[in-house]
Amino acid sequence: MQNNKIMNIGVIFAGGVGSRMHSKDMPKQFLKVHDKPIIIHTLEHFEKNKEIDAIVIACISDWIPHLEKLLYRYRIEKVKKIVPGGESGQLSIYNGLCGAEEVACGNKAIVLIHDGVRPLISSELLSENIRCVKENGSAVTGGIVKETIVVIDKKGRIEQVPSRENSRVAKAPQSFWLDEILKVHRQALKDGVTNSIDSCTLMKRYGHDLYMLDGPYENIKVTTPDDFYTMRAILDAKENAQIYGYGEDVK
Repeated sequence: MQNNKIMNIGVIFAGGVGSRMHSKDMPKQFLKVHDKPIIIHTLEHFEKNKEIDAIVIACISDWIPHLEKLLYRYRIEKVKKIVPGGESGQLSIYNGLCGAEEVACGNKAIVLIHDGVRPLISSELLSENIRCVKENGSAVTGGIVKETIVVIDKKGRIEQVPSRENSRVAKAPQSFWLDEILKVHRQALKDGVTNSIDSCTLMKRYGHDLYMLDGPYENIKVTTPDDFYTMRAILDAKENAQIYGYGEDVK
């Protein structure tokens, strides 16, 4: 049934198998840090944000039963649908967006597309994404560049040195109106595009204006063992700040 409410739906991509993590028995999103799976650390931000109405997760098919047990154990109650992941990240996100379309049930909706293995975000960042979509039509979370970026040709020759002040790293969440991002995904599939690197790349390919907001520098994607240990160190620092009252710069 359609009404005037704008729904805010988290679409979480948890379809990776973690080949670069070298975790033999378990996909990276289910590895534990501080005795809690990485994906649960991520989902808790969406669960606790009062503006988020629902969550859809695209998960590796064989691991859906395990995910369902985790959601029950950690009381993640906003997950309204779990869909199988696809053969690529783009196709997994598309499956998640189709699930969000079913959850929205005809209502206007904003989707916040996020990696299940990008847990070092905040509830405030989610709210900023929602605000930015309402004001500008999109919100791509970025990371401030702290080192010089160069553009090279195939031979390794430097062609361009962009201004660091105006350079950003595209991260997540990447947030859009559901109907607009779904239209782009469906056009991409008609055009034979199935492995776009992320949603903002796909939106730009089809002519959409995109707006970026800066997220926390520690908003890393846990892809390699180094990322895993970095995440654990940051969580340790946050925990120590609470216990000992230091680390004011850790937010």
